[in-house]
Amino acid sequence: MLPNLTPDVDLAAELFAGLRAGSADGEGVTREAYGPGERMAHALVRAAADRIGLESSVDVAGNLYMTLPGTDRAAKRIIIGSHLDSVRNGGNYDGAAGVLAGMAAVAGMKRAGFVPGRDVTVMAIRAEEAGAWFPVSYPGSRMALGLMKPDGLAIARQDSGRALADHMREEGFDPDAVARGEHAIGPHNVAAYLELHIEQGPVLDAERIPVGIVTGIPGSRRLRAARVVGETNHSGGTPRKYRRDAAAALAELAYRMDEEWCRLDAMGHVLVCTFCTMATTAEAGFTKIAGEATFQLDVRSVSPHACDMMFEALHRFMDEIAARRGVRFDNGPETGSRASPMDADIRAGLRRAAQALGIPHREMASGGGHDAAAFAEAKIPAGMLFVRNQHGSHNPKEDMRMEDFAAACAVVQRWAAEAAQ
Repeated sequence: MLPNLTPDVDLAAELFAGLRAGSADGEGVTREAYGPGERMAHALVRAAADRIGLESSVDVAGNLYMTLPGTDRAAKRIIIGSHLDSVRNGGNYDGAAGVLAGMAAVAGMKRAGFVPGRDVTVMAIRAEEAGAWFPVSYPGSRMALGLMKPDGLAIARQDSGRALADHMREEGFDPDAVARGEHAIGPHNVAAYLELHIEQGPVLDAERIPVGIVTGIPGSRRLRAARVVGETNHSGGTPRKYRRDAAAALAELAYRMDEEWCRLDAMGHVLVCTFCTMATTAEAGFTKIAGEATFQLDVRSVSPHACDMMFEALHRFMDEIAARRGVRFDNGPETGSRASPMDADIRAGLRRAAQALGIPHREMASGGGHDAAAFAEAKIPAGMLFVRNQHGSHNPKEDMRMEDFAAACAVVQRWAAEAAQ
């Protein structure tokens, strides 16, 4: 029988305000991974953990663990976590909502005098926003779990050009220990991981549902440095049949890929396909036919087959366009990640918690990547909960309502109390 627990949402609201004040960059916020913004955020949250009597520790990579002790200290712990870094000029909720939901949950337990059967730990993870800072997936959680390969420490931060290892040392952490394989957590001492995150799309808001239970995190196939090579020529003096127009070739490729996505969507395949950048090169100009164009492509799905079908179409379209338009495609290196289904038992526990609390919810796949994928890769049961949010994420207009956050925190707290028995 669970006690009548309520999360301390006032504490979370106070911390949201502190995070915003400490990282405001004008309209939005910036909390650099392994930099001043993330450092401020970790210090703020740790001070709150100390104030409410949690046990705090930091691992060799700088990940922060704030623990409400359980009756059986030797039992595998429950972790509730997310990240505190942000993209540049981002919103205040992406990542931080997951850490503060954990804080609200355990603070409410402590206030009620509830002692879990095992430790419940709130984890503030380093450097999740790989696209903004270090172009490697989930470096903070992967280092915590012993999954980071030593060569990953040499990857440069995108704004400074300096290696991840250098930034870690500057913040007082130990990349050499990471390289040796030292890590704090794994299947040997973690029973389950739960991550709350704002939804990064419009589904929950459009359907007027406050909470989403995530079924899986998508895998991806990506081209980060692809280009189309044609021939620069005079825009007025070159008839169509003599043109090798890189811009027109790229535009056709984008259109045909969008049509293929539409076709697969109609067949029931769930995926997304995004041309993240499309640009002519510096040599282009008015009165010139573009001789080169560059692009980045991001295809994601929980189904690897769906990603593969899109890339099969991509290569087919490229061959056809190249032959007809006299251009050449150079895709550069392909990167990607594997899909990560969320744990069925955690999903069932979240459904039970939401139903017991009378909170409307729906199951849905994640569109973005999250640290929960690293925990799943490490063979730790992992789950995710989305909270309704307006205006997307990675922008200053993120607009999660506190009443929705409170509902999601209640689900997190009830699930954790049950899982920790």
